[in-house]
Amino acid sequence: MTMRTIRWTLMTAVLGLAACAAGLGAGDVHADPERGGAARPAWPPYGGADPNDPPTAGGHDTASWGVPFFEAPSAEHCRALPRLREVPGVQTPQPAPLPWPRGWRPRGAAPAEGGLRDGAAVEGTPAKSARSAPATASPAPAGATHEEHRAAAPDAPQLQAQRMPRSQERVSAGMVDDNADFAEYLAYRQRAAAHAVRARDVAERYRVEVRDAAGRAVPDAELALTWPGATHSVVWARTDAGGTAWLHPRAIVPPAVAAHARALEVQVRHGQQLARAPMLRGQKHAVQLSLRAPAEVPAHSRLDLVFLVDATGSMGDEIHKLKTSLHDIADQIAALPSRPDLCFALVAYRDHGDAFVLRTHDFTHRLDAFQGALDRLHAAGGGDYPEALNEALYETVHRLAWRGDGAQRMVVLVADAPPHLHRGGVAYDATLAAALAKGIKLFAVGASGLDAQGEYVFRQMAQYSGGRFVFLTYRDARHPGRGPGTETTHDVSNYSVDSLDQLIVRLVREELARRPQA
Repeated sequence: MTMRTIRWTLMTAVLGLAACAAGLGAGDVHADPERGGAARPAWPPYGGADPNDPPTAGGHDTASWGVPFFEAPSAEHCRALPRLREVPGVQTPQPAPLPWPRGWRPRGAAPAEGGLRDGAAVEGTPAKSARSAPATASPAPAGATHEEHRAAAPDAPQLQAQRMPRSQERVSAGMVDDNADFAEYLAYRQRAAAHAVRARDVAERYRVEVRDAAGRAVPDAELALTWPGATHSVVWARTDAGGTAWLHPRAIVPPAVAAHARALEVQVRHGQQLARAPMLRGQKHAVQLSLRAPAEVPAHSRLDLVFLVDATGSMGDEIHKLKTSLHDIADQIAALPSRPDLCFALVAYRDHGDAFVLRTHDFTHRLDAFQGALDRLHAAGGGDYPEALNEALYETVHRLAWRGDGAQRMVVLVADAPPHLHRGGVAYDATLAAALAKGIKLFAVGASGLDAQGEYVFRQMAQYSGGRFVFLTYRDARHPGRGPGTETTHDVSNYSVDSLDQLIVRLVREELARRPQA
């Protein structure tokens, strides 16, 4: 018996006795029907109340606590062309389109006097700022319709996308990990209390670690939480590539339980294996759960990577940079030691009143097809400052075909404005609870112009889901047009700076490096 096993056995015994004193019986914590103990409660069903549905009489407020609404990731592969789903905006009278520059018109584009379709290289809706989409962006094919880019059979011919020229422009960015420096994050939340619109209480936080019988980390294991007297469990999270997850009881369990329960219980399921362990309120060490058998480790990692992009008028520079660096990003990820099986998806959003609210290209393994979808995206529209981020995040979490057991799931949000916070409908914090339950990490990139309210929301999204907050940096933070540098107006410190594309690769590399070896 190893020293690690001895320490874990002693700690489990102590926690079991403490749980008994707190009202959580030892039989409830460790009972096993195979050994004559009391029957364990069934694994909680997936679901919860859809925040889009009207509340029922006597129902709980899913925006405050309760079982998050979600369906478990279940897609088996992404071997298809990217399927397009579009939610049109409310059509309003549009001003005359801007003329093409003298002597220049993209190949296949309609003449300026004939008007421009949505999706062409320049769109006529007013932008949020004077920045415009770069003239080098490639247009949609002449005469193409939305139906021509919808679902295709896996053996359909691959879309031929023109590879964008390598960008010589450097977009610099910094990054902070609010889970690694949690005390500073809580201090930031105090400083930014005036911006706390949907401020779930994350001050009470616990690290959960899942290991198999061989002591290896278990990625993508399902976690649930229960408590003495509970009639059901709350599905919380899936472990990341390192077999860990962060749980915040006060953010989701019923208020009466959060206020009075001295002990909770964490349950884990991986394949056919089940385990559970007590979690004493206030404990500083990680909650450790061990499976009885070795877990199967695939030879190659599986990564579902989504770019969630604000496509309003002020985002032209960022969209252009993403187009020109996508192949470099994909090539570097593909060359990582784990040789990941990589799938891409794109969710672009604007706002109500624009040409579209959402434009989604579902997962595909075909990089050139994905590049083609990205190349047809251009910055336009906007108007007021907040955008349809609530709707876009819901689309990303609930409607994309995320792959099932064993995949790692990451979202890179690139935006310069917060969501509408008082419009009604589904709110981002309810969707975050579902993202955690589905094992989706969100890495929020704050572009130029993101205000203090936006920073609060972006950092909240990243911290709760286990991601990072990334922000563009400039030579002069108050004058972004003067070029890249190390300065930012955000309330951050102790950050390093790199190019944005290299930061994205670094985030993926660090996530996959924690995966156990086959």
